[in-house]
Amino acid sequence: MKDKLFGKTFSEIQEITDSLGFAKYTAMQIFTRLYRHKAKEIDDIPELSKKNRALLGEKYDIGLSAPVNVQTSVDGTKKYLYRTENGKYIESAYIPENERATLCVSSQVGCKMGCKFCMTARQGFNGHLSANEILNQIQSLPERQTLTNIVFMGMGEPLDNFDAVLKACEILTHGDAYAWSPKRITVSTIGNLVGLREFLEKSNCHLAVSLHNPFPEERRSMMPSEISNPIKEVLDLIRSHDFGRQRRVSFEYIMFKGYNDSVRHVNELAKILNGIKSRINLIRFHTIPDFPLQGCSESEIDAFAELLTKKGIRTTVRKSRGMDIDAACGMLSTKELIRKD
Repeated sequence: MKDKLFGKTFSEIQEITDSLGFAKYTAMQIFTRLYRHKAKEIDDIPELSKKNRALLGEKYDIGLSAPVNVQTSVDGTKKYLYRTENGKYIESAYIPENERATLCVSSQVGCKMGCKFCMTARQGFNGHLSANEILNQIQSLPERQTLTNIVFMGMGEPLDNFDAVLKACEILTHGDAYAWSPKRITVSTIGNLVGLREFLEKSNCHLAVSLHNPFPEERRSMMPSEISNPIKEVLDLIRSHDFGRQRRVSFEYIMFKGYNDSVRHVNELAKILNGIKSRINLIRFHTIPDFPLQGCSESEIDAFAELLTKKGIRTTVRKSRGMDIDAACGMLSTKELIRKD
């Protein structure tokens, strides 16, 4: 099987051209054709001679693949399904809203974090996505020209696949590739401490932490990762880092009725987030099969947001999108896996 050029960084392209005996400048020609000019075939790199295109094509191809299915919501949200190299499925969500269009991309096939409220977790862990498979969700998106933001909030734990996610972000922000500002990219995590330390050191992209409950024992009951990645240590690490003006930190908080929606939770959130310049995004729960908890109503979420705001916490209520399709993360790919089995 040929290796894929798409998803390789400039330095990796340079290693390839050096190994083939190409002139130094050909690495940048290939790199810009891949990402700036959207080459789909080796022959779409006319700067290379016919001989060099043939040499390159002996071992490499571009390596793009189209989505195999799409679901479209009445609100314009679209869920795209992609087949992975190992025969599984991943999904990404395109979310247009006014002048903004966000793509929620996956970083793993399934997930090993085991969050009780997540359909992806029920698939188990089936492998890391390569930088090729991560960026392919962007490059093969029919609406890619409208994108304003990328969020790594799809299937998987991004910081558990740190190297591939960092490569993808490097290419997205490279001036001769996509040339995106890091401010347009957000990487989400449950609080993977090992990956988070590296991320804070090596990337300027925004950070989002899946919090969902401020009390460790309650959080542990829904998010087993709390055992090995205590939220207190996660917050201490964030506090120790100077975010400056380039990077924003936010906390994702799915609202569950009777579980994390009380005044007690508001007070504890104010306590543990003290000293961290951040915001909380309140999220309505998208119901999944065989899960005992229900989501809060819109009025209950608004009331919770008002209490947080009074505590001086910047709070946003995330608008629910794609409710008429398989909106919950992992739903579409899980259904496809069941259908194939």
